[in-house]
Formats: sequence, C-alpha cells, structure tokens
Amino acid sequence: MRIAESRPLPRLFRVRPGSVAPIVAILAVLLVLLTLRQPDFLSPPSLMSFLGRSAPIILLAAGQYFVIVSGEFDLSVGSLVTAQVVVAARLIDSEPSRTWPVVVLLLAFGAAAGLVNGIVTTRLRVPSFITTLGMFLILVGAVYLWSNGAPKGGLSEEFRRFGRRAFEDVPGLGRVPYALLVLLAAAGLAVLLTRSDFGRTLVAVGGNPRTAELSGVRVWRAKTIAFVLSGLAAALAAILLGGYSGVSFQAGAGLEFGAITAVVLGGVALGGGRGSVVGAMLGALTLETLFALMNFYGVSGALKSTVQGAIILLAVAVSSARSTSE
Repeated sequence: MRIAESRPLPRLFRVRPGSVAPIVAILAVLLVLLTLRQPDFLSPPSLMSFLGRSAPIILLAAGQYFVIVSGEFDLSVGSLVTAQVVVAARLIDSEPSRTWPVVVLLLAFGAAAGLVNGIVTTRLRVPSFITTLGMFLILVGAVYLWSNGAPKGGLSEEFRRFGRRAFEDVPGLGRVPYALLVLLAAAGLAVLLTRSDFGRTLVAVGGNPRTAELSGVRVWRAKTIAFVLSGLAAALAAILLGGYSGVSFQAGAGLEFGAITAVVLGGVALGGGRGSVVGAMLGALTLETLFALMNFYGVSGALKSTVQGAIILLAVAVSSARSTSE
C-alpha cells in the first residue's frame, strides 16, 4: 500500500508543523523542579530508566498524533494494549519458541484493528469517537470472554526482554533499555512519515478535508492509514508494557486518555490540521515528568485523571482562542 499521494500537494496545503518551543520550555521547567527534589534524576542510569518506562506512552502519543492531526480520535488504543498483552500470554504460554511469531501476530492484530477503525469511520461515515469507543468495548468484552475473566498462560523471558532488559555498560550512559531503542527507531520512522507527502497530506486533510478532496487527495485513504499507524503504535506499546509489567487486565487502562492528553499538551490541535509528531512525543514525556514530579512531592496518584482533564480543557480553550484571533 503506498502512503504517498501520486502528485505533489498544492502550495496551499504545504502546512508548516506547529512549534515545539512551548512544550520544550514546560519540560525544561519540570525537569529543573524534579532535579531540585531528586538531584540524581538526570544522572544517566536514572534518566535512561525513566525514558525506558516512558516509551509506551510516547509511542501511543505518536500513533494518536496521526489520527488527531487528520481530524479524528482513537479511543480504542488502551483496550487494544490490554487485549494484546492478554492474547500474547495465552498464545506464548511461557514457550520461548513462540515469541517471535506472536510478536508478528500482535503487530498484524494492531494494524487490523486500526484498519477496521479507519474503514468504519471513512467509508461507513461513523464518527471516529463512536467507532473507536465501540472498538474499545468490543475488545474489552472479547478478551474477558476468551480468558474467562482471568489472564491465562505466561510471557516468555524472550518476550519480556523488550520491556525489562537493557544493554549494559554503555560508555557514558551505563544501562540503555531495549525499550528506549525501540522508541528511538519508531520515533525516527514517525518523523520521516510526517516529512513525506503522506504527512503533509494528513495535515491538509485535518485542516480542510473538503478542499483537500477537491484538490485530488484521497481523504478516506489518508485517514485510514492514520488509524493503522495508531494500531501499530498500540501493538509496540503492548509489547513493551507486557515485557515490563507482565500480564494484567489493567495493562492498558486509561492509556487512550493519556495519549490524547500528551498530544494536545504537545500543541496538536484537537480539530486537526496543526501540530507535529515531535511535539506530541515531547508532550507524552512532559506528562510523564509531571507525574513523576507529583510522585516525588507526595501528591496522590488519584489526581492524575484530574490533571489530564485540566490539560485537555486548557488546550482546547487555547486552541479555540487562537483560531478566533486568526
């Protein structure tokens, strides 16, 4: 499947990505506050460990970026992560030889879920909020039914290495988690995609789908591919989370809201048409840094949802005010 349009976009649709300066400034302030509380936080061992633990939500934010910048939503990624962790444990059943076939199957599963979301949204014209909420409920119900309400099987050590193991004694860095390397590779691919014709097409579609369609863009195809990318990101996140935390029905609980919060925190407009994938990923890192800061200062973890809700409301208000002023 080709993801680039066959002809270049008109100049009108060569949209410049949003600035990442604000989110970089916020992240810098949070890191300073965190360092004041925990002086060794920025030491290579501590920082590498933190980035490795943050990799799943950063991956989800990158996938969510493609959907949101196209003007849609994906509420199914949290349940998709949970489903894939449970399915992986059941299929691997602690047998090392099954690890890589199951990893490939999980990636295909994620892409297939995204494809269904995309086709239902674009071809059947069901709002993405409803489509992905339906997928969320379908996956939750199917996993509970398949497992009889309790996860079965187990993840092999080969599978868990993605989330738990690291390269040891790396000069200047110490211990570099495999999860961080997976994140860097996926982030590089995401940035390349946004700089391709497909990435510019997606921003144009989110900004004005009707005008993009009149200019020859296949809007349905661009949006469907965005959902597929979100599904693949969820699959990678599930592999890392399963490796780090093990099997649980709570593996992906709330991650869809965390990813959306990270994206809007990173400056991506909820209505689509504006933002950058780098900003979305930095938004996820900033959110994780904020939660770490709350933890070090003894703030209840129960306030995480409150913080995420406040960030979304503030981001939407700022975006609305900016659109009005323009």
